[in-house]
Amino acid sequence: MTEYSNLRRAFLEVSDLSVQFPTEDGIVRAVDGVSFSIERGQTLAIVGESGSGKSVTAQAVMGLINKRNADVSGQVIFDGEDLVAMSDEDLRKLRGNKMSMIFQDPMSSLHPFYRIGDQLTEAINAHQKVSKTDARDRAIEMLHKVGIPLPAKRFDDYPHQFSGGMRQRVMIAMALINSPSLLIADEPTTALDVTVQAQIIELISQLQREFDTAVILITHDLGIVADVADEVAVMYGARVVEHGAVDDIFYHPQMPYTLGLLASVPRLTQVRSDRLDPIPGNPPSPLRLPTGCVFQPRCVYQDEVVGDLCRTQRPDLESVGPGHEVRCHLPAAKRQAAAEVALAALGRSSS
Repeated sequence: MTEYSNLRRAFLEVSDLSVQFPTEDGIVRAVDGVSFSIERGQTLAIVGESGSGKSVTAQAVMGLINKRNADVSGQVIFDGEDLVAMSDEDLRKLRGNKMSMIFQDPMSSLHPFYRIGDQLTEAINAHQKVSKTDARDRAIEMLHKVGIPLPAKRFDDYPHQFSGGMRQRVMIAMALINSPSLLIADEPTTALDVTVQAQIIELISQLQREFDTAVILITHDLGIVADVADEVAVMYGARVVEHGAVDDIFYHPQMPYTLGLLASVPRLTQVRSDRLDPIPGNPPSPLRLPTGCVFQPRCVYQDEVVGDLCRTQRPDLESVGPGHEVRCHLPAAKRQAAAEVALAALGRSSS
């Protein structure tokens, strides 16, 4: 046994995870060497633009990638077991039981022809041997926990009889009904109004505290991240380009892409006539990721790097502080100077 194997692992530890899809046009690199870890009771937010690899990463962790159509490599160690090497049958025993996922669209995730209660009790019966009465009581209890009014009555309703926010609450109830130790929430507030968004996020946080659940929150909403996350992984072009505690990302960012994300968020102090400062250009195609830094074609600081490193050499994810890692060729002093300018424009200080 190696020295490393004797070290204590995190509850969930993802190491060098890659997902590639062969297509007629070439290999789609959806996830490229992603690593992170999370403990029970903590929330890790994964942020980035659409197409950055956030959702595919979550699906790979859950074992939802069809390995007949994709090449999945790396390790996903969950409570001491490698999910990548696990059989489909063993993964099915874990999904919905020890680990669960809330998907983006609750209407398409709930079966329109079956009553809410039947779908909830099915999730219980798939993993536990309980009586029909006990399963019903447990389902009604969970509907009450997630704030569904008159849960015993709504148990017999169909999905179309619920609003969007109520359907999302049902999905949360279904995900947590077997008290999983890992919950992945993939854009759980998409298409919901702001008030309902806040209620859903608070509900997830409340149930997380009750069940001591590890939560991976996938979102593009940095306001939500600031409220609930303990750590943040910033993804771009299928890779993690910055990772750190939530205060590191918001008050000590180092990666130019992270600076761009922060600058593109509306602020209460912003003058109404002022335009947002978007990141120039478009995200790269996963079919043709840049050879060097994935952000190089859009980075305004690439000329400050000596030589042609940004274009030709992939930067490593290097430590810049306790638990804070950055993937960037820009020298540390120049990264810090760029961050101070960006934060000053946002009305923040890195000190």
